[in-house]
Amino acid sequence: MTAIHPVILCGGSGTRLWPVSRRAVPKPFLPLVGDETLFEQALSRVAGDDRFAAPMVVAGADHADLIRAQLGDLPGARLVIEPVARNTAPAIALAAALLPADAVMLVCPSDHHIADSAAFRAAALAAAALARDDYLVSFGIAADRPETGYGYLRRGEPLAGGFAIRQFVEKPDLARAKAYLATGEYSWNGGIFAFRAGHLLAELAAYRPAMAELVAEAVAGGASEGGCFHPAAAPFAAIAGDSIDYAVMENTARAAMVPADMGWSDIGNWAALADALTHQADADGNIVRAGAADLAECSGVFAMTDGPRISAVGLTDICIIVSGDEVLVTTRAGAQAVGKLPGATHQ
Repeated sequence: MTAIHPVILCGGSGTRLWPVSRRAVPKPFLPLVGDETLFEQALSRVAGDDRFAAPMVVAGADHADLIRAQLGDLPGARLVIEPVARNTAPAIALAAALLPADAVMLVCPSDHHIADSAAFRAAALAAAALARDDYLVSFGIAADRPETGYGYLRRGEPLAGGFAIRQFVEKPDLARAKAYLATGEYSWNGGIFAFRAGHLLAELAAYRPAMAELVAEAVAGGASEGGCFHPAAAPFAAIAGDSIDYAVMENTARAAMVPADMGWSDIGNWAALADALTHQADADGNIVRAGAADLAECSGVFAMTDGPRISAVGLTDICIIVSGDEVLVTTRAGAQAVGKLPGATHQ
């Protein structure tokens, strides 16, 4: 069987997990769950397995040095430097244009946590089989709660190893999320995909012809330097950015999904990180991720500090984060708004 080509997307402005995550060193490059960074975990999930080729990493120039350091001497790894950020559709199309047309690409964000790597690889193999038949495949993450922060995929007709996608659903309100969960027909859209490279480019040309043409120009005019591929800046900068969901997945007649129950989290805010670390919680549900913390008469408190001791009394469902000269205190419910704070947006 031809090896699957992992394509790891690195980006982000470092706002949602501020103040630990910053623009200079955003979430993918931090050891938030375990000792490895999220990017290193993404590499590890497909390493040492001959069913997967060496990864291609697509990122901005600002993080190239971090990526090189964390890639180490991984044989065959390739780094593609985007001249500017234009969302996921152009980034994925860049990778597709640099792969053989018949190559199956497995597109993975660099900043997600997946607890069960074996389940991830099993889903990847099922997705690759569908991709070889020219389906455009999304991982449907098993939904275990009525989450309002994710998009949803509604399952359609069964396919070998997966399902057709009957409907893409934007982030719902709580009532609709509960209704989705009750039907058992819906999965979270985790932003992990499998495509045959040539078919993806053909579908992109059908639905976003200007984008497809500019990506092709950027690749044709690009150059390799120092082990990195640099697309031509002018055509790539002219692209009107769009996500792969809007540009292709919601338009194609060949959208499919594979169900994946693999302990997935996008670590999208401090509450999500606390949820991913529940195995570290004490009897009261408190978690101290790093540093010293005294939590008296507290429950559901998440604490993390790189310096001063955190001391708290009588708090419930609170996140307290100390990083350098910044202190963040938020309820778990309010954690999704951290990225809008002045400290996060004006780094």
